[in-house]
Amino acid sequence: PAPGTDLKNKNDLAAAFLQGDASRTLVAAGYCLYSASTVLVLTMGSGVDGFTLDPDTGRFLHTHPDIRIPSSGPIYSFNEANYRDFDQPVQRYLTSLKQMQSKRGITARYMGALVADTHNVLMNGGIYGYPATFSNRQGKLRLLYESNPMAMIMEQAGGAG
Repeated sequence: PAPGTDLKNKNDLAAAFLQGDASRTLVAAGYCLYSASTVLVLTMGSGVDGFTLDPDTGRFLHTHPDIRIPSSGPIYSFNEANYRDFDQPVQRYLTSLKQMQSKRGITARYMGALVADTHNVLMNGGIYGYPATFSNRQGKLRLLYESNPMAMIMEQAGGAG
């Protein structure tokens, strides 16, 4: 369905999700982040909103309306433990980021958890990458339930997926 389509019940949503190739046509994407607070970030194809769990009531409060990724940001999030296994272009890119660290305040922040790393980039700006390595030529992220949903969220927040 087109963004903004009124889906009256969960069966409509399920049917919409299953129509066509789900790996190319997502109707919604989201994630929950569990830390000092529990945050749900969600897009239904028309912007991104964040909700924080109120532990006293057990309800999610709409605490982050219309999340927009900053147009530039200080964070780059790559697993640099794999640096030697990345292809040359990726190595050159990471080296250039390291050379800009002191000049532009760029900083490496990799937690090793897709949701936490993506959320950090979404809120503060920057780039997340999980490139292929020599031992995993196709990369490790799954397209349907990792890459595509996170890309949809980033694109809906004004970034690139």
